[in-house]
Amino acid sequence: MFAAPKRGKDGLPGDLAPISRHSGLGETAYATLKDSLIRGAMQPGTKLTLRLVAEALGVSTTPARDAITRLIGEGGLINAGPKTVIVPYLSLSDLDEITAIRLSLEGLAAEQSTNNVTEADIHELEDLQERINRGLDDGRYTDVLDANKDFHFLIYRRSGMSRLVTIIESLWLRMGPAFNGLYPEFAQSRTGVSNHLWAVRGLQDRDPAAVRAAIENDIRSGYRRLSSQLVAAGQEVTEAAT
Repeated sequence: MFAAPKRGKDGLPGDLAPISRHSGLGETAYATLKDSLIRGAMQPGTKLTLRLVAEALGVSTTPARDAITRLIGEGGLINAGPKTVIVPYLSLSDLDEITAIRLSLEGLAAEQSTNNVTEADIHELEDLQERINRGLDDGRYTDVLDANKDFHFLIYRRSGMSRLVTIIESLWLRMGPAFNGLYPEFAQSRTGVSNHLWAVRGLQDRDPAAVRAAIENDIRSGYRRLSSQLVAAGQEVTEAAT
């Protein structure tokens, strides 16, 4: 059901690379691990140990432990035993609640970005969409997830509302791993591609309502796909986010 992300040593994501020694190790370890989760580089159920995270990031166990502890507090990881954590699965009630919040907050960010995006931003969004298209064509779904995150957050950051973007990141911390479940079905329907094209068109036309509608449709499309999987696994449907 889920596409396998790139793997580095010991099964950790390939993009979880050693961090710079010139940065604050604890903060950078946290940011790197968090970004990997948001981008969907790790699937639900992925197990991580303190030792493996420290080795992958090229740091001692102290900054690795601090990063893991912070992400446990934020719901991005859960304890699974001594020095072991896992990426949590998403329940249907989780999906309903998070999707309802995403519709409100990401819709707002998209709407507010409309008059702030530049021509350079539009070109970057088009380039990111090309990356998504190539990834879908080639079955490289990790690349698709990576470019999809950049596409959405380029728009959200242009809202000029940094606190709002931080909240949205916290929602993607839970959703990112689950996005693996969108493929390969989304590669066949290209539903997300259509939504992204409408978002870019709305930005070009400086039409806040159109941009918001495109992003909300994108969120709803993902919800329908993920909720159908959870229903197939025996969970009950609600109407919270439909």
